[in-house]
Amino acid sequence: MPSFKFLRFVILVFFLSASLSSCFSRYIISAKQVRKHYAAKKIKPEERIIKNDTLALCIASVGSDTLPMLLLIHGAPGSLWGYMNLMDDEDLQKRFHIVSVDRVGYGKSRLKMKKKRRYVTSIATQANALLPVFDLNKSKEKVTVLGRSYGAPIAAKLVSLEPEKVKELIMVSPVIDPEKEKFYWFSKWGRNSFIQLFLPGEFNTATAEKYSHSDELKKLLPVWHSLDVPTTVIQGGNDWIADPANIDFAKKHIKSKRAQYIFLHKAGHMITYTHLSMIKEMLLKNQLFEDKISSIDVSSASGQMGN
Repeated sequence: MPSFKFLRFVILVFFLSASLSSCFSRYIISAKQVRKHYAAKKIKPEERIIKNDTLALCIASVGSDTLPMLLLIHGAPGSLWGYMNLMDDEDLQKRFHIVSVDRVGYGKSRLKMKKKRRYVTSIATQANALLPVFDLNKSKEKVTVLGRSYGAPIAAKLVSLEPEKVKELIMVSPVIDPEKEKFYWFSKWGRNSFIQLFLPGEFNTATAEKYSHSDELKKLLPVWHSLDVPTTVIQGGNDWIADPANIDFAKKHIKSKRAQYIFLHKAGHMITYTHLSMIKEMLLKNQLFEDKISSIDVSSASGQMGN
């Protein structure tokens, strides 16, 4: 018969696995959930995979490819379907060719490398893998790049690689300060190789990114100093994932005079959901993108901007 210690260990493993999975289940959308979501909708994003000798990059797009591109980059964990509310918006569909991507290591996106690595934690490698998406822009206008959470620094690195192709950069709930990386009670357990067997692959990828993220962000410091496209940073005051002080880091290190900052006092991490109308207004009216430094504090619960 199995010993009491072994049974206790098994129970602990399953308890931790269930707890870890539930912590971030809201950020992982299954194929079944996607099918259910779009079952009754007339317009569904077209999913496809961009392939070359080393890369398989899964994207979902909606809107005519002759419209200006809006490129959406998710965080960790996450997926391209985390932006369904933006892709589903009829007003945005008429204005943009909306392209949401699975970063390498998430969903169906994979990268073949000379050295075998289980996870791709390099911000530079993640950004380079997204470069082929720019080739899908068939409009005469430059691309708007929006990155959320861990996707924000990757978006910034991507913009720095091809700044002439980018109209503006939007970073929402960005995790960009190498000194403000947050760890939780479950973080160390998420690194346990046995427990990882019971966890979603996206969670394990996110854990690997978390433990290398601070060092990767330090490598990114020169990017902030040279960033010269119109840039907006949006941060919530009640964000439990991205420390609200990340916006102070942005103000200190982004030297461009075409940068602006929005602090939403009562907002949490998922600003693209809780403040969708504000994000839409920014994208459709270009209200906030001006060639000057500005800093806006929004203290209302809704976070609505003026006309």
